[in-house]
Amino acid sequence: MIKTMQGMLLEYALSLPPLAVEFEFNPESLTRSRTVTFDGSALPIADFTTPGESNRIGQAASAAAETINFNILLDATDKLSDPAHAMHEIAKRSGVEPEIAALRSMLEPKVNGPDPFQIMSSLGGGSAHAHERNEHLSVLLFVWGSHVLPVFMTSLSIEEMAHLPQLQPYRAKATISLQVLESNNPFYQAEQVQRMILSAANLINSPLAF
Repeated sequence: MIKTMQGMLLEYALSLPPLAVEFEFNPESLTRSRTVTFDGSALPIADFTTPGESNRIGQAASAAAETINFNILLDATDKLSDPAHAMHEIAKRSGVEPEIAALRSMLEPKVNGPDPFQIMSSLGGGSAHAHERNEHLSVLLFVWGSHVLPVFMTSLSIEEMAHLPQLQPYRAKATISLQVLESNNPFYQAEQVQRMILSAANLINSPLAF
């Protein structure tokens, strides 16, 4: 039997409560998308015959940040069937509700709390005006094999598929959409270096031919 890798979504902050969800990650598909818009009216467009000329035309195009979409299965069946499992009692009481709660909290606006910690804005009290509470969304780290990507979660859908007698779900499917934070941060810089190395390795098997 092939053991699947563990994936993780981890909040990149000192937060109360700490937010992290680990899952077996071997989906049927994972979609990575990027779109480019081209504005031909932004500058004179002419025929080109050399790479230098094509660079000028490329200035009229802009690329949106990469998005990642996938499903994960949250399943407490193994924990429920094994009394020796460390999470057996929690699974008996709550099924996969702790994982669902953590995912939902990743989309909850946060405010700065005591010391260096941040807390969910609904627990922050104080002013009723969002701008006065200085709310912000969570930066997450999406850990996937050799990739560690800084992301925002932009969409979350939970489908509860089976329930305990007390109606807590013990099996659920989460459909997740992420947007990669393509900025000057160490995680994205490492991803860019890895991409350059792999792109260069691709030339070994795909020699250029014109």
